[in-house]
Amino acid sequence: MLFSVDAHAIGRHLTGNEVYIRNLVSQFPLLDPEATFVAYVSVNDTGGWVPEQFLRRRVSANPFVRLGWELTARLWRDRPVLLHVQYTAPLGCPVPVVVTVHDVSFLEHPEFFSPARAAQLRWSVKRTVQRAKKILTVSEFSRRAIEKAYALPPGRVIVAPNAASSLFRPIDRAAAAARVRARFGIPSPYVLTVGDVVPRKNQLGLVRAFASMLRHDPRLPHHLVIAGKETRYGRQVRRAARESGAAERIHFTGFVSDDDLLQLYNACELFVFPSFYEGFGLPVLEAMACGRAVVCSNTSAIPEVADAAAILVDPRDTSEIARAMRDVLVDAELRLRLERLALHRAAQFSWRKTAERTLAVYYEVAGVASRVPADTVQSVSVARP
Repeated sequence: MLFSVDAHAIGRHLTGNEVYIRNLVSQFPLLDPEATFVAYVSVNDTGGWVPEQFLRRRVSANPFVRLGWELTARLWRDRPVLLHVQYTAPLGCPVPVVVTVHDVSFLEHPEFFSPARAAQLRWSVKRTVQRAKKILTVSEFSRRAIEKAYALPPGRVIVAPNAASSLFRPIDRAAAAARVRARFGIPSPYVLTVGDVVPRKNQLGLVRAFASMLRHDPRLPHHLVIAGKETRYGRQVRRAARESGAAERIHFTGFVSDDDLLQLYNACELFVFPSFYEGFGLPVLEAMACGRAVVCSNTSAIPEVADAAAILVDPRDTSEIARAMRDVLVDAELRLRLERLALHRAAQFSWRKTAERTLAVYYEVAGVASRVPADTVQSVSVARP
């Protein structure tokens, strides 16, 4: 039996979509060594994330070429029993589709997208959801939003949560701090945020909150590190940093590798994630897996991920963000308690469980008995709030 996965995101620095698919496919051969998988990739060097057991087929990185005809032609030749995509299936897809829709931010917050991009997603995702045999998502928040947006009956959308990669774990903090200083020239102590520099991630609000915190307590020695791929919006955030009165303490790393990210997480004194909207919020879990105290937004799926292991704040209230950061930084007992809670919370998620649920869906769509444990299949079918 041949299952196929659109893995074009792997190796292309596509952040959340890439992290999702590479962690997922890495688990499949471990769980079901008898099945055959084909990955449609867009680069030669996939960084070891596509297992050796997978067949590989090259497809274009250009979405119009890939989704317009190239992926369809590949599917006609390979004849898998299904295709798993993120958000958008190819035109004229000749096999059943399983789609992962991480969120519907393009519907609920179109202001975070260009008009053309929002319109394209509205059309392509709706078309894919309507034809998909099963729809996967990563949180109960997103499940409810998807069901509401597309008027779907219960049971069509299956929740298979994300997890932190096993790479993200506690390591020696002093050694991590030394590597961060050597690699980026950033001194400790510092506050960290991770994510593409885009309006939705609210780095602008964080810069303002950080500067406000320092004005109210100038004795704090901390720096702010903003790690993530920069966009044109980054110019606005950098300008705000220059005008904040704390420019010498605000650092931008750009896109970083997972190895560098491991060091950045472990060396930070506090992780802050003030995003306005997330279908999951994976950096929160990655920071927790490294045993870091977390302050994060009280919106969208983020409270569902953080649970009681973080301090939740209104991302639109910079004074509230500033107060929460200061509380954690000056109160060592609070910080240590959050670090213990963080490790416990992160351990409740695993990519193995996510892959088990996903494979159970594959077998259901294929119409054959699953080799995934029965209790896992049952949990897939009845996942509700």
